[in-house]
Amino acid sequence: MADLEAKHRVFVALHERPGAFVVANPWDAGSSRILNALGYEALATTSAGFAFAVGRRDSTASLSRDAILENARAIVDATHLPVTADLEDGFGTDPEACALTIARASEIGLVGGSIEDATGDAASPIFDFGHAVERVAAAAEAARRLPFVLTARAENHLCGRPDLDDTIRRLQAFEGAGAHVLYAPNLPDLEAIRAVCAAVSRPVNVVAGLSPRQYTVAELEAAGVKRISVGGSFARAALGGLARAAREVLDRGTFTYAAEAMSGSEARSYMAEATR
Repeated sequence: MADLEAKHRVFVALHERPGAFVVANPWDAGSSRILNALGYEALATTSAGFAFAVGRRDSTASLSRDAILENARAIVDATHLPVTADLEDGFGTDPEACALTIARASEIGLVGGSIEDATGDAASPIFDFGHAVERVAAAAEAARRLPFVLTARAENHLCGRPDLDDTIRRLQAFEGAGAHVLYAPNLPDLEAIRAVCAAVSRPVNVVAGLSPRQYTVAELEAAGVKRISVGGSFARAALGGLARAAREVLDRGTFTYAAEAMSGSEARSYMAEATR
């Protein structure tokens, strides 16, 4: 518990210091060790990256709570950094399910996690406002008993509902319910990001690498963003490298991709020694 509390203090301090910081998203123990060694200050899991690694699509139907937490445990065990997790919709519609997920996340060494208001149902993709707030409130109550930073996500812009006013309304309500960090993935532009940051008093997370529209860390910081994550984009970048290399061999019969590949010695330098 002492180690968990120390990591929690570090994570909280990152949100309280001036300026924005980037939290990188590994998808397994190996990518966790690399990002740790490269100098990131905190890590976050990615359900999309994990899903792709195990040959699944990113959805609560494809990935169980046990599978998500087992993957998160491997990432936590591979780093000394604080780790926050993508906890999907809390793995249940009821507020009690969200609270249980927060408790179980803390048990495996996570010091943060996000709960989203997406249902996974294409016919009704977002939880009703009141129910969504109740779910965040239950998660926040569980987090208050733990060294845990709760992020509440408003998923409108990922679910075909580009309603900025409703997104802001939800984030404000999630703040009132006790969320420590607020997050609305896939906002359309810097103006919308600026509007969200101005409308709440808690730190705001923005995901980079999700859409073709790109902003720098400095631009996001100037808009009021505190935390920048990369979601599944690092995992997709790795998959892109794999696909380009594989296509080169099949289409051209050459192996020039190896010149840009990480060397075996560098890769080994990031990994743990074998144990018996």
